[in-house]
Amino acid sequence: MAIVKSLISATLIFIMVGCGYKMVGKETHLPPGISSIAIPTFKSKVLEPGIEIPFTQAFLNEFILDKRVKVVDRNEADAILEGVIKSYEYYSISYDRTGLAIEYRATAVVDLTLRKRDGEVIWKQNDLSETRTYRVSASAQAGAVITESNKDAALVQIGRLMAGRIRNRFFYNF
Repeated sequence: MAIVKSLISATLIFIMVGCGYKMVGKETHLPPGISSIAIPTFKSKVLEPGIEIPFTQAFLNEFILDKRVKVVDRNEADAILEGVIKSYEYYSISYDRTGLAIEYRATAVVDLTLRKRDGEVIWKQNDLSETRTYRVSASAQAGAVITESNKDAALVQIGRLMAGRIRNRFFYNF
């Protein structure tokens, strides 16, 4: 039985090596010399207080969890990813029978610039946008809190989606 298991294991290894099998998720198409990145707090050109926080956190989390580049302080980084939130708007998209809004759509637009430590621009992504829909609470007592919480959750989702798109570009579409 042990011989049969060894033979099967050896055959599988041979097939995987012979078929060009390789581990995915480790290769990158980064320019040479970039093994670390800094992601400073995004700048905001909109009037939404604290909007830069969920965006910055989303990008930091995306790159920290990926682990193909080290996320470090700006002074130690080979490259710096800077973000500017250009616009953010939300507006009602559906209403109940009385005419009160029950659903809103939030849209954010961000400009990103990846620079080498010396300031040379590696790439720019202008007008990156994402949209998410969130529900409004009709409750008279807790409605404002729930609605604000749903709006914040939509912002977090928008940041995560943008960060995922940029991470993919960073590692696969350079």
